[in-house]
Amino acid sequence: MLKIRLQMTGRRNDRHFRIIVAEHTAGPKSGKYVEKLGFINPRTKEKKIDVERAKYWLSVGAQPTVRVYNMLVDEGVIDGPKKNALPKKTPIKKESDESGDQNTNSSSQEQASDENNTEKTDSENSSDSMKNTEQESEGGEDEKSE
Repeated sequence: MLKIRLQMTGRRNDRHFRIIVAEHTAGPKSGKYVEKLGFINPRTKEKKIDVERAKYWLSVGAQPTVRVYNMLVDEGVIDGPKKNALPKKTPIKKESDESGDQNTNSSSQEQASDENNTEKTDSENSSDSMKNTEQESEGGEDEKSE
C-alpha cells in the first residue's frame, strides 16, 4: 500500500520535510520513495506541493498520513474537514444526576461489601493456617523432647 507522508531532512534544529509517496513498509529514513511531491519548511512557513501529482496518487489509492491530509485540505486538493493529528486522550467521566446514581450506588456498595467479606475470609484463612502450622511445629517439638 502506498502512503503519502513526510520525510525529515535538514540538520539538527533546522528541519525540513519532503512530501513523498512511498511504500508503507519502507522506513522514512531509508530514502526510498516512489515520487517526491513537494516540501515544507516549518521555520519559514514555505510550502510547495505538486497538486496534480497529489491528485493522481490519491486517485490510484495512496493513503495520506494525518498531517499530510491536513496540508492537502489547506491546498484544496481534498474536500472535507481537518483531522486531529494530536494523540487521543481519554475523556474525564463526570458524575451524572443523583437519581440515576442511587440505584448504581446501592449495587456498587453491595459489591464492595461482598469484596470486603471475601477479603476478610481470605485473611482469616491465612492467619488460621499460620496458627495451625505454629501449633503443629510446637506440638512436634514437644513429642521429640519426650
